[in-house]
Amino acid sequence: MWARMTVGAGGSVLRLRASRDGLLRVAGAGCAGKRQQQRQASGSEAALKKTPLFDFHRQQGGKMVEFAGWSMPVQYKDSHIASHMHTREHCSIFDVSHMLQTKVHGKDRVKFMESLVVADIAELKDNQGSLSLFTNDKGGIMDDLIVTKTDQGYLYVVSNAGCADKDSAHMKARLAEFKAQGFDVDLEFLDEALIALQGPAMSKVLQEGLKEDLSKLTFMTSTLATVFGVPGCRVTRCGYTGEDGVEISVPQSRVVELTEKLLTNSEVKLAGLGARDSLRLEAGLCLYGNDIDETTTPVEATLVWTIGKRRRKTKDFPGANIIVPQIKAKTDRKRVGLVSAGPPVRQHTPILSPDGKVIGEVTSGCPSPCLKKNVAMGYVDAAFAKNGTAIQVEVRKKAVPATVSKMPFVPTNYYSG
Repeated sequence: MWARMTVGAGGSVLRLRASRDGLLRVAGAGCAGKRQQQRQASGSEAALKKTPLFDFHRQQGGKMVEFAGWSMPVQYKDSHIASHMHTREHCSIFDVSHMLQTKVHGKDRVKFMESLVVADIAELKDNQGSLSLFTNDKGGIMDDLIVTKTDQGYLYVVSNAGCADKDSAHMKARLAEFKAQGFDVDLEFLDEALIALQGPAMSKVLQEGLKEDLSKLTFMTSTLATVFGVPGCRVTRCGYTGEDGVEISVPQSRVVELTEKLLTNSEVKLAGLGARDSLRLEAGLCLYGNDIDETTTPVEATLVWTIGKRRRKTKDFPGANIIVPQIKAKTDRKRVGLVSAGPPVRQHTPILSPDGKVIGEVTSGCPSPCLKKNVAMGYVDAAFAKNGTAIQVEVRKKAVPATVSKMPFVPTNYYSG
C-alpha cells in the first residue's frame, strides 16, 4: 500500500509504501530497484546501510526511508514543497554520502576510463570534470557518472548509489583485463562522506569558510580545500538541482561538524530525497533506473552531448558501433519533456497521440512547485518528439491533454564565471 503522507508533490520515484516492519520504503531506486522488490518485507531498518549523517538526520527530525539499500531522509520538519522552494531561493544541504566515490590511479588511468565511458577524458583540463555514461556492448546505458581529471595524479569518479555494486564490479573486471595486459592502473574506492550544498546563496555561504576564491571555481571544476576548518575536502562545483552548487567530499569523522557549521547560516536548511527528486525533474535531469537504463541508448535519451567528438570518430567505447550510427540516422523513439494540467503524471503513465494511440510512456513526473503545473519526462515515438507537439497522457484511465516541452522546465543557474 502506498503512503501519500510524505512528499505530497513528490515524483514517481518517491512514492512510499508502509512495509510490515513499519519502515517507509521508496519505490524505485535506480539499479537497486529490482533487488529491493525481491527483498522480503520482513527486512528491518537495521539491515539498511547508513551514511555517517544517519544519527544527525534523526536528531534533526528527518523522516527516514529505504532508498537503494540505504536509510535516507526523504524530508525534515518542513514540507517537501517548502524545502524545494528554499533550495531555489536560498540553499540546502543534501546528504549524498550513499553515492560511490572512486579514485583511478596510474599512468594509464585515462585510457582505462575511456575504455568504459563515452566522454573525452583526455581533453579535460586539470581539475575539470564531465558528466559521462558507462555503456555496454549493446549501446545501453549502465549508469551515469561524473569523472574529474584532478591535478593530483588521479581521476575522481562519482556514480550512483543504486548502481554501486554493479559499477564497482564492472570497473574491477576491466581493471583485471588492463593489468593482465601490463597497463599501469589501480582503483581506490573511497569511504568519504559526500554532501551537496545547492542554491543561489551557496557561494556566499561557502566562501565564508574557504581561503580559495569561489569565483574562480566554475561549473564542473574541482579543488582540494579546507572547508570551515575541516581539511582534506574535495569541493566540486556541480549538483543535481539545476541551481549553482557544490558537492563536498569530506572525511567521515568530520562531516557532522561541517554540516553543523554550514547550518549556522540562516540561508541554509537540510533537504531530503523528496525535494531532490522534484528539483532534478524541473531541471530536466535524468534519474538512472527511471529515465535511463540498459535498454536506452545515449541517442534515444538525448544525451549525445556527453559523447566526446573525438570518441565519436575513434568509436572505441562500449557500444560505439551501435550508438554512433544512431547520431546521424536518428532513433525510433526519443526522451522528451511534457507539461500538463490536472491530475499528476507519474512513472509508467501511457503517452497517447491526439487520436488515442499509445506512442510512449512517462518515466518520471511530478507537480512542479515552481511552475504550478505538472512536469514529466518520457519516451515517445520520434514523430511526436518536436517541442510544442500536442499529445495526451492517460491518467486514471482518462486522456488528459499535454504538450511536448523543452527541458529544463525551470532555467538552470550553473555558474560559468
